[in-house]
Amino acid sequence: METRTQPVPHRLHHPELTTLVQTARFHADRQPTAPAVVCEGRTLTYADLHTASNRLAHGLRAAGLAEGDRVAYLGKESEHYYEVLFACAKTGTVLVPVNWRLTAPEVSHILQDSGTRLLFLEDEFAPIVDGMPTAPPETVVNLGSILDWRAEHADAEPEFEATPDTPVAQLYTSGTTGLPKGVVLAHRSFFAVRDALAAEGLDWIDWRAGDIALVGIPGFHVGGLWWATQNLNAGTTIVAMRAFAARQAVDLIRDLGVTTACMVPAMLRMMLTEPGVTAADFTTLRKTVYGGSPISEALLEESLAVLDCEFAQIYGLTETGNTAVCLPPAAHVPGGPLMQAAGHPYPGVRAKVIDEHGGELPPGWVGEVCLHTPARMVEYWGLPDKTAETLVDGWIHTGDAGYVDEDGYVFIRDRIKDAILVAGENVYPAEIENVLESHPQVAEAVVVGAPDERWGERVHAFVVPVPGQQQPSPRDLHTFLVPRLAAFKLPSRYEVIDHVPRNPSGKILRRELRDRFWSDSARKVN
Repeated sequence: METRTQPVPHRLHHPELTTLVQTARFHADRQPTAPAVVCEGRTLTYADLHTASNRLAHGLRAAGLAEGDRVAYLGKESEHYYEVLFACAKTGTVLVPVNWRLTAPEVSHILQDSGTRLLFLEDEFAPIVDGMPTAPPETVVNLGSILDWRAEHADAEPEFEATPDTPVAQLYTSGTTGLPKGVVLAHRSFFAVRDALAAEGLDWIDWRAGDIALVGIPGFHVGGLWWATQNLNAGTTIVAMRAFAARQAVDLIRDLGVTTACMVPAMLRMMLTEPGVTAADFTTLRKTVYGGSPISEALLEESLAVLDCEFAQIYGLTETGNTAVCLPPAAHVPGGPLMQAAGHPYPGVRAKVIDEHGGELPPGWVGEVCLHTPARMVEYWGLPDKTAETLVDGWIHTGDAGYVDEDGYVFIRDRIKDAILVAGENVYPAEIENVLESHPQVAEAVVVGAPDERWGERVHAFVVPVPGQQQPSPRDLHTFLVPRLAAFKLPSRYEVIDHVPRNPSGKILRRELRDRFWSDSARKVN
């Protein structure tokens, strides 16, 4: 990779900022006309962001919301998403970003489980809310009229001051029970890693004066929300895509002079396979942060050649407040010994591997990876027992199987919780199995992940028909699932089997079915 000769701009870190409330105030005072968010040709300055979120905050108060109440957002990315985020921060309400790819029953569960009192809704997704089996929240604000709604309220800053431990976001992640759980994150989740890197002078991930950051991952994912807040905390400019499209991403990088980007490897692959894409499209890009799944050696080699920038891999969970482990740019050497690693914990973050009894294992031994990070979640909303299972004495039990080497690098080898990773989206078999087994012709269903060259993994469903009834066709099953599950959760293949393999105690031997697809791979994740 060619070494750039330009001088390194000043790295940005404001240690005095510990909450998003302070972030909005600080940058509105210090650089009011600087662009904070660019979306579809519209620019929101830091002064605009501060004023708009003040007005929305007063609107939330006028609607009767108090500290701790939930505010949902169902819409694609726009500057309004960040206005709502900061309005929640300024009132102590908690933002619940909803994945707009979900179906009406899935959205209904999130709104009901969170107890959402006010919903910001984009017109495009009104039919989803109309089709929910439950009533919508008591107040629904149409995003198309948000300018009129906020104009009714004062632009003075509300009299609320958050602390680093004040909850600010609640993101839903699927689980082994089949029902998504609300992961509650406090302000500290969006500051801890930045502070740790700065304290040690590390530039694994850094924010520099003049940076323009592409947010490729949607804000309903912790990765997208985390990346956007890191840049807003630093005072740089974020480019928000309504939804990721490879051709548009390339055009934005080239035309806006994007310097940093955050995405999943599948997005990189899609950009590189766009017709006519060359290295000339990426001349301003200095660093790409990626996560959600490992990067293949072939994709890394092509990315290094065409994008000609540094790469940093991040690993973590929603429960860890996003990234807790990073594979720094220096380790991104095709064929290098660390390319199989997830990365090294940040300063102040600890990693350990435990056996089935909770005992810590020595370096090189495979067990469950646990992470101790100041960015960890507050709780699973309304689920104290599940919280106690995952968050133990400050340690997040990841459900991933792996080991830590002598130098502290974390290697992921398999999954304990059966999650399937489809283009960076966590998909849990139990959720799909529960819906499949509600089909009148399905007696049992088992879902596993299989390797996929484009998406990392795909969903493969095994189905046992009800005895004496006509066998359901793949088309029948697909048609049945479409209105009940988001598209990224739908199986790509359906395979009929005569029985589900079980051990003597009746437990499903999911691994036996899954290993058919992974037997030739040392790493059982992709």
